[in-house]
Amino acid sequence: MPEVPIRAFIVSLVAIREGRDNVEVLLLKRTQSLEGEWCQIAGSIEENETAWQAALRELREETGLEAVSLYSADICEQFYEPHRNAITMSPVFVAYIDNEADVKLNFEHSDYVWVSFDVAVEMVAFGGQRRVLRWIRDEFVLRKPSHHLRIEFG
Repeated sequence: MPEVPIRAFIVSLVAIREGRDNVEVLLLKRTQSLEGEWCQIAGSIEENETAWQAALRELREETGLEAVSLYSADICEQFYEPHRNAITMSPVFVAYIDNEADVKLNFEHSDYVWVSFDVAVEMVAFGGQRRVLRWIRDEFVLRKPSHHLRIEFG
């Protein structure tokens, strides 16, 4: 019986910080795949790397930022890729960022914005991204995340 494979080789990270009036989320404007679309941080898991280590590395590589704290978001982003006939699942992480930290974009992005979750939900292209952003708003902003989801690093 034919099957559609499920692949998990990438991670997604939502960076958040305390804004003037509310918690803000970082969105990046893509220059390569999905050119022109706003998205969260994402990238491949490298050899001998855990998913959370990949999330921190991608945060540094794509934005120059360091996480103050890191959590498993307790959700996966998933999407179907027709050209591969495969479902890709990506574990999602939440990084809390220092308010004074400066973003330094790499070549993968042309712009960035810190926006409210309500604005971010309207800026992203895909329903899966909107579901992830709403989940993080509900579970990490409107309520305190469980300490069991915190990932100790460094």
